[in-house]
Amino acid sequence: MTNIDDKKEVYVIGHKNPDTDSICSAIAYAVLKTRTTGVQHTAKRAGPINEETHYVLEHFQVKAPDYLSDLRLQVRDVDLRHIDGFKSNVSIRTAWEQMKANNINTLPVTRDGKLEGLITVGDIARSYMNVYDSAILSAARTQYRNIATTIDGTILTGNEHSYLMDGKVSIAASGPEAMAELIEENDLVILGNRMEAQKVAIDLNVSCMVICNVKEVDDEIIRQAEEKQIVVIMTPHDTFTAARLINQSIPIKHFMTRDGLFSFGMNDYIDDVKEVMAKKKFRDFPIIDDENNMLGFISRRRLLYAKKKQVILVDHNEKNQAVDGIEEAEVLEIIDHHRLSSIETMGPVFFRNQPVGCTATIVYQMYQEAGIVPDATVAALLCSAILSDTLMFRSPTCTPLDEKIARELAAIADIDVEKLAKEMFNAGSNLKGKTPEEIIFLDFKQFSVNEVDLGIGQVNSMDEDELKAIKEKILPHMEVVMEKHNLNMIFFMLTNIIKESTELICCGTGAKEEILMAYDMPLNTKDVYLQGVVSRKKQLVPMVVAAIQQ
Repeated sequence: MTNIDDKKEVYVIGHKNPDTDSICSAIAYAVLKTRTTGVQHTAKRAGPINEETHYVLEHFQVKAPDYLSDLRLQVRDVDLRHIDGFKSNVSIRTAWEQMKANNINTLPVTRDGKLEGLITVGDIARSYMNVYDSAILSAARTQYRNIATTIDGTILTGNEHSYLMDGKVSIAASGPEAMAELIEENDLVILGNRMEAQKVAIDLNVSCMVICNVKEVDDEIIRQAEEKQIVVIMTPHDTFTAARLINQSIPIKHFMTRDGLFSFGMNDYIDDVKEVMAKKKFRDFPIIDDENNMLGFISRRRLLYAKKKQVILVDHNEKNQAVDGIEEAEVLEIIDHHRLSSIETMGPVFFRNQPVGCTATIVYQMYQEAGIVPDATVAALLCSAILSDTLMFRSPTCTPLDEKIARELAAIADIDVEKLAKEMFNAGSNLKGKTPEEIIFLDFKQFSVNEVDLGIGQVNSMDEDELKAIKEKILPHMEVVMEKHNLNMIFFMLTNIIKESTELICCGTGAKEEILMAYDMPLNTKDVYLQGVVSRKKQLVPMVVAAIQQ
């Protein structure tokens, strides 16, 4: 029994060079698993779709699965810490209180959801240690509402939404004459409940008076301040406390970090994130989308709990054929009809492998076992996959079960088997516009045998002249392709469906000799024709593997 995370999507995916069976079985099995588990299973592809498969999907009006290039852990696999963004005019005190309440060290500063900067505990600490300028509040354009809130005060007169634009912060601790020398126009003055000093401040045309340690202010002072549009704030705190707290009213935009932010996107790989984190001392890193919208924070600790992508592999169990990063994914199931190979899993999985000609045959059996009849579209895809893999029942890999199921599916989908097969094979051998390398890799599988890395490609056609043209096109490029992809050998099958034979092109040191010995052919054979050989899986791969192993 597989351990499916019902909060995550499960990917159903075939091999890197997908054929019709790989794509159609992935689509059909994803539909079945979604219906039987209630968890979303989505078909993906690990490589480009060949012409035959493209024809099948287009003919039955099915969207091709999206491309999945890598299964490595990404930021999207981590539970982010979601914190509401703060506007840049919020006070340092408000930011600090939020940090304490939520036990966090970093707050995002946003505008309309878009990241503008970050404010950290360190930034707030530095704001206290480094501020010696008494004009800092006006330089930071501090809002009077922030000042009042920070010192637990009440605005008695003046516009609370306006800003301290000019002047410095002064404390009226001396007599009127000394005040006149120290205090200038537009200053913010902190003073006590002495009407004489309050009147002097009004006469000096200050911008704001913070009156401390009082419960009410004389009406005459309020009236005079109102006439000069002076903001009056009343606070219950003493002068010392008010002076100590007032710098906490500075807006966070004055101390926040704007430039040089290290952020990540949801698609970034955890390996790359770790590399950046190792070089930086920040605790939290913002996650943003392509439009700079703040999505959350990621930290080193959260990376430890990243959830692996959950996948089901169809039509392969060879690591070289699997999508990149398979070792970092959680493989839930493998549905295949090939030889057992090199896929390793961290835990037990549901593994179904049957000696039939096509994975689609197994998938349809699983529909039957679940008591579900596939709809006409799914039936058409499964039937097409069987026709492709068995070369319309001509391949030696084809079993009576394959043909029986294909005809049952054809009946459900109301399709003509012979007509569909002919159209598919014609589409598959139509390679106009394809480069030699693209042709070689249309239906290509890689294997490792005794430290020999080899690849086997195949093209099927009903037209002998078409196969000759393909041979002329790819032959000069085989060695270049082999070296480019770090392979020791390449074998390419030009399979004639009508004649049920294959011309085999061999490339690489000792490649041709291995084949000649494997099939007991004369060593002076020029062109390798293999009569009756049409199946890569059953007739060629075992011979090549055995020859290399010996």
